[in-house]
Amino acid sequence: MLKLYLIGSLRNPEVPLVGNRLREEGYDVFDDWHAAGPEADDCWQKYEQARGRHYGDALYGPAAVNIFQFDYKHLMESDGAVLILPAGKSGHLELGFMVGQGKPTFVLFHEEPERFDVMYQFATGVYFGLDHLIAGVQTTFASLREGGSRGY
Repeated sequence: MLKLYLIGSLRNPEVPLVGNRLREEGYDVFDDWHAAGPEADDCWQKYEQARGRHYGDALYGPAAVNIFQFDYKHLMESDGAVLILPAGKSGHLELGFMVGQGKPTFVLFHEEPERFDVMYQFATGVYFGLDHLIAGVQTTFASLREGGSRGY
């Protein structure tokens, strides 16, 4: 079973819904990071600031390292990734990491963006609807099984 890492924002309630739909299609989907809740990053920042720690120190503290290693492990184990927009810097870094690993990556827009960005061409596919995304994921992995290349 192919494993997809679902990338998105902790504040995006669509993450578990997209994850469930992909699971219905037969994929092993990693979206457990979403369980931390919409305020997890804010709480971590307040905690570290209350301790008098700046971002540079907090980033390499035990809590941050633990969370990073958790996500990194699942990124490495995944066969591909889906970025659900809107998403922030971390999500885009995760997508870029997966692109750099040579793994198929997919971007799901729910509407036309206000500002266009050409760099989404790094992704294997860009989609404007869940059904189109699923069809694109299926087509991509079928092509890869048959010896096709990702290509740009």
